[in-house]
Amino acid sequence: MPYIKTNGIKMYYEEKGTGEPLILIMGFGAPGSLWELHVNEYSKHFRCIMIDNRGVGNSDQPEGPYSSEMMANDVAGLMDELNIQSCRIAGISMGGTIAQSLALNHPNKVKSMVLISTWGKFDQYAVSVYENLIKLRKVCDPGDFMELIQLWIFATDYFGKNIQDLKQGQIDARNNPKPQSENGFDGQLNACMNHNSLNRLNEINIPAFIVVGENDIFTPLAFSLTLNEKISNSKILRIPKTGHACHWENLELFNSETTKFLQEN
Repeated sequence: MPYIKTNGIKMYYEEKGTGEPLILIMGFGAPGSLWELHVNEYSKHFRCIMIDNRGVGNSDQPEGPYSSEMMANDVAGLMDELNIQSCRIAGISMGGTIAQSLALNHPNKVKSMVLISTWGKFDQYAVSVYENLIKLRKVCDPGDFMELIQLWIFATDYFGKNIQDLKQGQIDARNNPKPQSENGFDGQLNACMNHNSLNRLNEINIPAFIVVGENDIFTPLAFSLTLNEKISNSKILRIPKTGHACHWENLELFNSETTKFLQEN
């Protein structure tokens, strides 16, 4: 399996497609393979590199705390090992905070970026939600915890129409032979809670495409509107009737619009 050593850890990644490189960064608790439904489209145009972040999947899961800056340095090291000077980046949720940190601290490495369901800084409500998730995961059945996450990330219409698939996801979580470690989960959520790029977002001048579900209760629309306001060369796509997982809930629109942006930038 393809691994590289970066920033003191062993990082797992997968590739699909040819062309200019596109690095894809998932959110907390999710391996890079969950980009599959997007990579099916992106790989027609780009060399897609899907990474398992520090703390999840086949990458090392050391004791935390982690930070978005630390995980951005992981990605920068991966790029150096793969001889990628500069590339496009897309990040979902926590992955979007990593993308911001990469653009801020390694500006020459990022040509453009797509920021999906993400934030510049949590408010106190969001911090409390994530603190609660850390506590609950320690005592909760994995299937029940997956159901809780599903209730947070999917809009009501999608949830009702896809209940059988979601229940299967709960079963899969309960039977997962290699769940995310406590170190990895706690470390990643601490990185989410402590990310704060608000005072530096005006330093980002590369093209940025911000995508958000209008009914997102996990990382609300207001967070993305702030990113759009503070990143000068940015535009925003608000997807109606979708939640935090807008990229799955309206897959066709998401893939079409983000592919167009990446091809043009």
